[in-house]
Amino acid sequence: MTAVNIALTPRRIDPSVDHEIAAIVTGSGQGETCNTDLAAAPWSFDTVPGYGPGASEGDVIPTGAPRQGELPREYREADEAELDARITAAKATLGERVVVLGHFYQREEVVRHADYVGDSFQLANAAKARTDAEAIVFCGVHFMAETADLLSGPDQAVILPNLAAGCSMADMASIDEVEQAWEELADVYGDLDTPDAEGLLPVIPVTYMNSSAAIKGFVGRHHGIVCTSSNARTVLEWAFERGRRVLFFPDQHLGRNTAKAMGVPLEQMPMWNPRKPLGGNDDATLEDARVILWHGFCSVHRRFSVSQIDKARAEHPGVRVIVHPECPMEVVDAADEAGSTDYIRKAIEAATEPTTFAIGTEVNLVQRLAAEHPQHEIFCLDPVVCPCSTMYRIHPGYLAWVLESLVAGEVVNRITVPADVADPARVALERMLAAKPPAAPAAAWEQAS
Repeated sequence: MTAVNIALTPRRIDPSVDHEIAAIVTGSGQGETCNTDLAAAPWSFDTVPGYGPGASEGDVIPTGAPRQGELPREYREADEAELDARITAAKATLGERVVVLGHFYQREEVVRHADYVGDSFQLANAAKARTDAEAIVFCGVHFMAETADLLSGPDQAVILPNLAAGCSMADMASIDEVEQAWEELADVYGDLDTPDAEGLLPVIPVTYMNSSAAIKGFVGRHHGIVCTSSNARTVLEWAFERGRRVLFFPDQHLGRNTAKAMGVPLEQMPMWNPRKPLGGNDDATLEDARVILWHGFCSVHRRFSVSQIDKARAEHPGVRVIVHPECPMEVVDAADEAGSTDYIRKAIEAATEPTTFAIGTEVNLVQRLAAEHPQHEIFCLDPVVCPCSTMYRIHPGYLAWVLESLVAGEVVNRITVPADVADPARVALERMLAAKPPAAPAAAWEQAS
């Protein structure tokens, strides 16, 4: 009788969140999803205002948010295999004329067709590097396509397969709200464009990459800068060299977690609620502030909790917990590490021994990592399958449609940033590119973030 070493047999994991949700809804699979409507095709929601089912379904969508027109019937009725074949054929026909970018949080059925997979900043750089492509199909969300348009050539068309793929966090800081806040801060600090005797401005605006082009343009006009989750500390250091304090938007958690790791006391990080006068603060609080945090958040990362971490540690002794810095402060504090999506990916790739990982970020990435690294035990901290609502609006049907439209000589769903917004937005992005993080950060969270 031949002995079988079960430990050497790789686990077979389906990376498709679509398949898992369908199994849960039909009763053929175990687990729970936050909304059974996730099993429906996204075009079922194209005519309905809102972000759609998933993590952001409870968020309030702004009036006038982009809506997607009806997808042609042939794409709505095609099954997964047919769409896969049509996408493959269209890409082969287009060749170097098109580049497909896929965000880490995209569904597996879309990511498999991407020429580049990464976070928003990595994909924007990929768009910038592909000067030979006539069209850039960005499988992500609206602000990402805008950034790609800012960094790509004027003759390149940036396409978002589903115009309803927005971002609820980015929408939490509208240009009107930010300009109103700036006026109110001027009433407290005086002329915001005039430095003091030490050459410091009263406040420097810093926007997360997850913001509209209009917000990036505002930042560029007002001596500010853009940041990512990977370089937030470096950017805040850049800002503190130039200003007394920072207005950080739209994600409060990335701002708070980064500033706290830099030694800024919590009492010097007041929240700015745009629906209240002075953001809900008084003059004295704002005078003492070092980082003014905008009342925004990511609905995906807000789902993670300390109790989930406690449960993971109880059920998996020795588990390594890594969360995204968009998670609430208490979650980041309770985790072993916090870092960007790319940091999480690299941390798992670098693990040389079989390890159990509990990951606090979007489930599509976690499922893909688990399938790619069967030597590890990798699971999402949140036991409820609840993908990013807006990333989930990109479906292979839309990807097939935009690619076959290009084959036919038609550009659909083009994203274009007006010149009066694009010029200052590029200034803010170039400042970010020039602010290089140090090669060897001193502390663990700095390394992670």
